[in-house]
Amino acid sequence: MAVPEYVPGHGLLRGKSVLITAAAGAGIGYAAALRAAEEGCRALLLSDIHPGRLAEAVAGIRRASGLEAVFGELCDVTDEAQVQHLVACAERDLQGVDVLINNAGLGGSRRLLEMPDAEWQRVLDVTLTGTMRMTRAILPGMIRRGAGVIVNNASVLGWRAQKEQSHYAAAKAGVMALTRCAALEAAEHGIRINAVSPSIAMHDFLRRSAPPAVLEQLAAGEAFGRAAEVWEVANVMMFLASDYSSYMTGEVLSVSSQRA
Repeated sequence: MAVPEYVPGHGLLRGKSVLITAAAGAGIGYAAALRAAEEGCRALLLSDIHPGRLAEAVAGIRRASGLEAVFGELCDVTDEAQVQHLVACAERDLQGVDVLINNAGLGGSRRLLEMPDAEWQRVLDVTLTGTMRMTRAILPGMIRRGAGVIVNNASVLGWRAQKEQSHYAAAKAGVMALTRCAALEAAEHGIRINAVSPSIAMHDFLRRSAPPAVLEQLAAGEAFGRAAEVWEVANVMMFLASDYSSYMTGEVLSVSSQRA
């Protein structure tokens, strides 16, 4: 199946403010940021660990969408002080955060027998603990306002088995469990927490993290015979961030063209 035409915005996030982690570059985070702007968000804050790439991303979103209220802030989600600073900046610049998209994650390929502790810990610290840190930091403001939405980026590897992915799969399975448990606590305050679980969405970061032959094999195994476009994953994030999913919380949606 050929790639479908890009779907225009429908005002799903009109009047909302959005904070997105790991949003610089060409991955799902940047696609989500652009989609949020196209869906009418009133203000947008992108975070990343790469200064130059972040500045380019902010300028690119402003240029492509026409939204002027686009901000950028450096943040390493493995550092609690930086997480707290990011959330403080978001509360100030966005006048409160309506939507948080936890996109920061780290992958790689390594057989378990060859896995050093440092690599295992790094993947879990960025992907799972980083998601927890951001969620923990954003919740007080959302609780004060009695509303808010958090969308986490998981992976079908949280359900499926794949060689050389034990660290990443464990981290993403943890994101799924975190989503479900945190959602029950947040529901008491009118806050929703859900997650998307993509199979394979091709972008430059992914191409650098796995051998081309492996990626081609995975894409060919999808029902449509191709990887997802990053904006196709971002579309589902926008649905979960919007009021169209108002009765959904603690859910993990598979963004895949075959069974999860």
